[in-house]
Amino acid sequence: MKHKFFFTMAAALVTSISISHAQDKLKNMPGYEQYQKIAPQIRSSVIPGSLNVKWAEDGKSFEYVENGKLQSFSIKTKKVTEVGEIPTPERRAWNRPARGRQFDSAESPDGKFKAYTKDRNMYLSNADGSNVIAITTDGNEDNQIKYGIATWVYGEELSQNTAMWWSPDGSKIAFYRFDEKDVKKYYVLLNQLSLYDSLEIEAYPKVGEPNLPVDLMVYDVATKKMTELDIRDGKPYSDGDLGTYIYDLSWTPDGKELLYHSTNRRQNILELRAANPETGKSRTVIREEWLPSFVENSPEMEVLADGEHFIWASERSGFNNYYLYNFDGTLVNAITTHPFEVSNIVKVDEEDKTLYYMARSGENHMLMQLHRVNLDGTKDTRLTDPAFNHSVTISPDGKYFVDVAQTHDIPPFTNLVDAKGKVVAELAKSDMSRFEELGLNKVEVFTFTSKDGVTELHGMIHFPSDFDPSKKYPVILSNYGGPATNAFRENFTLPDPLTEYGFLILNIDGRNVKGRGKKLLDQLYGNLGLVEMDDFAEGIKSLHDRPYFDKDRVGVFGTSYGGTTAASMLLRFPDLIHAAVANSSVTDWRLYDNIYTERFMGTLESNEAGYNRFSLMNMADQLQGELLVFYGTADNNVHPSNSLMLIKAFQDAGKSIEVQVAPDGGHTALNRDRMMEFFIEHLVTDYKKDVR
Repeated sequence: MKHKFFFTMAAALVTSISISHAQDKLKNMPGYEQYQKIAPQIRSSVIPGSLNVKWAEDGKSFEYVENGKLQSFSIKTKKVTEVGEIPTPERRAWNRPARGRQFDSAESPDGKFKAYTKDRNMYLSNADGSNVIAITTDGNEDNQIKYGIATWVYGEELSQNTAMWWSPDGSKIAFYRFDEKDVKKYYVLLNQLSLYDSLEIEAYPKVGEPNLPVDLMVYDVATKKMTELDIRDGKPYSDGDLGTYIYDLSWTPDGKELLYHSTNRRQNILELRAANPETGKSRTVIREEWLPSFVENSPEMEVLADGEHFIWASERSGFNNYYLYNFDGTLVNAITTHPFEVSNIVKVDEEDKTLYYMARSGENHMLMQLHRVNLDGTKDTRLTDPAFNHSVTISPDGKYFVDVAQTHDIPPFTNLVDAKGKVVAELAKSDMSRFEELGLNKVEVFTFTSKDGVTELHGMIHFPSDFDPSKKYPVILSNYGGPATNAFRENFTLPDPLTEYGFLILNIDGRNVKGRGKKLLDQLYGNLGLVEMDDFAEGIKSLHDRPYFDKDRVGVFGTSYGGTTAASMLLRFPDLIHAAVANSSVTDWRLYDNIYTERFMGTLESNEAGYNRFSLMNMADQLQGELLVFYGTADNNVHPSNSLMLIKAFQDAGKSIEVQVAPDGGHTALNRDRMMEFFIEHLVTDYKKDVR
């Protein structure tokens, strides 16, 4: 659809930067009192009937907490007994690396040794830190070699939270070797609120830039032998070919081979490979290809107890299904062949040769169902009601499961179900009395047709508690919008508290939706940030005929990809969107990391036109509505340059926007009070009249 853009601003001064806590105006704005009255009560308005149970090892009973007491349910008697007080959980220290980072040490399985990285080299010591041995010595700042640590991009996009892996018997330690010398660095200023700032330097390959050469090393503790694994069949590292990205490492159960994933730069070919730690030689176990776009980087994999077989998830049919393999690479058989997506493995009963798994086989793709199938692929049975979304906990003997069922507008209830899918006991129901007393409204799901004219998509509307269908309401779209994400869900959804300011809140899915097959998601490929936005626009248009929907007062906000969604929607659809808050936004895909971006956009060399089509800087002169840009000065994920370049583009185009900055802030979002000030100021008619 073509749009006419009318420009009213000719001045060069464009940006107003607020440095005060402007949200102090909110208390005098429309809707504030109602929000303060109702919003704090929404979260506790429903006592959920979802039980989190723990089965006894013999499968004859399970325990759960209810009303502050520990309860035990007997399968035989179907009766509940109060066991006593809830056991005090052990306090666990937060043991997780920062986002995008890796643990810098790993203890051997037998607890005798600790491997760790320091000053770019790998070391081995006793568990207590004594008897330190340097495993490597050639890593240093000059040659930019490092061992036992990965990069931020490997952590963020390939989920690598460690860079060292002990063999099951603790006899060997595998670890990364990276060469950073020819990779461009990104510099993030830190501590700008201090007297002196500091600098974070990160090897952060962006779209089209060279990747870090990566290798795998294995050290034998007893023999002190170091082996460099041959992960590219004797070929040197070549950015673009298989072996560009090496990740998802694990040992086979017998410790005889190290498994890893190897992909090419385009990420449309993936190999599960196995390396011999003694000889260094590798072999391919499974090869996956999806040449039109990209393969799933980390398919679900379940190693069976026999140590000879594993279950592998693959989208090779166009839908995610399960396959049984031998470790020698032989496909034993397909376990499932559905024209819908399997989601996750729940339990494997090897004695009974049975797999229990969740699949998107309900009345829509968000209604998860429990299935049971023989490992040879026969007798696949759905065990749950397809009208509900289910989460289950199966008994150790497989004779029963505890089922928590719900939908977007039916609160959770818990039943005990037998192996044939028959409900044998009702355990808990949600209490909605407070929800009803407050006059809260359930969310509504609506369907609409995609921009492609064929695909049915879903959205959700949140209503305020004092909703009056005879009135017109301003609207805010709250979307993330990235590939393989879901805005519409079938978990019971409380109304968004922001509705109490007198807004309708929307969540809308486009063809970016997860769980509907590979070919639908492929429509985004090469046009990221365009195709899904077209669908969000169609979702908004589908509501225009509702008399309470004010199509002339529509806003959108989001963070990260959601910030990209907000800015993009405002710029591309000025007749639909009138105000936007864009937090920590990617504004040009060339500014983001190459692993994520090239997975969905292809390389810059192959798709420069697609990159140019998306760039928000190229759309800056189209701005008609009101925009607030927010970013953190220390964001090492979506770098500040994204927002700064966009701000500069608006300045050059003579367009006025607002800017809010988080000094020393990372990848974060604007204070919601300040955000609502912005939306009330620009979308609430009564307020706009009053201030005039």
